[in-house]
Amino acid sequence: MAMPLRQTVRLGSYLLAQKLLRRDKFPLLVELEPLFACNLTCAGCGKIAQPASLLKQRMPVEQAVAAIEESGAPMVSIAGGEPLMHPQIDEIVRRLLDRNKIVFLCTNAVLLPKHLHRFTPHRNFAWMVHVDGLRERHDASVCKDGVFDLAVAAVRMAQEAGFRVNTNTTFFSTDQPRDVIDVLDFLNDDLKVDSMQISPAYAYSKAPDQEHWLGVEQTRALFAEAFAGGRRRRWRLNHSPVFLDFLEGRRDLACTAWAIPSYSLLGWQRPCYLLDDGYASTYRELIEETDWSSYGRGHDPRCANCMAHCGYEPSAVFVTTASLRESLRAVSGR
Repeated sequence: MAMPLRQTVRLGSYLLAQKLLRRDKFPLLVELEPLFACNLTCAGCGKIAQPASLLKQRMPVEQAVAAIEESGAPMVSIAGGEPLMHPQIDEIVRRLLDRNKIVFLCTNAVLLPKHLHRFTPHRNFAWMVHVDGLRERHDASVCKDGVFDLAVAAVRMAQEAGFRVNTNTTFFSTDQPRDVIDVLDFLNDDLKVDSMQISPAYAYSKAPDQEHWLGVEQTRALFAEAFAGGRRRRWRLNHSPVFLDFLEGRRDLACTAWAIPSYSLLGWQRPCYLLDDGYASTYRELIEETDWSSYGRGHDPRCANCMAHCGYEPSAVFVTTASLRESLRAVSGR
């Protein structure tokens, strides 16, 4: 895993505490969406399909911080929409860092140069820049020419200012193993980002593009070939070896979407940010009043082709920490 050792130890201590408290369900990370508005209209995202009245809303700082405090999660991924469109996003980040949370601020990076001065490098903070491929592929994904070059320039600017920069890349049915290899080589060797996250595209119901989602077998074939020859060992992928095994089809995992809950202007989303079965007003209500056993592949038809990180990355973490062998694999990156 490419997570800094200090953060790895922090997460391990948190997991041990949950075990000692005999808690069955608890959050590893909260996906916080303080707005739905965005400056891009990406084909694979339907956040801006929300009503115009909702797109104008911005979550108050106190509400955002209170939700994370209520959950008790050690990590927060702030997304949207485009978080840099929130006028108080820097205050939300600062308040969470003051509470010793590990914060990832997701962005398409178009607005990053304009707002970088509002943030200060911190050991628990990292930018998470969305990069869906090299120039042609990425610009097609976000439906706007020139965004790839803007994102790359913004990453370099943030790096020069002393920030940790991670990336997140989603792959679709139009991608080939060579596409996976090329973009990860670029991010790892040329752009030299601190770590990279990858995910197969899931059939998000509100997304404009409903034709290019990856099925389970397509996902397994794509990553098995892309990872052939031990390539994944040299990439700074921010995933456990168990999750990468899962993507390749070398092992299966149960969905644990409760470990990465999503909180937005509408509340705590059931069961995850990809499905919309209503909202809970509190984290406790979400956990206690959601029938978690009815979700995941083999339980809900809508989940049949899902291998997304929000449901299966925490499962991989739990398998890793429960096994000395897998823990050693995670440390060694194998």
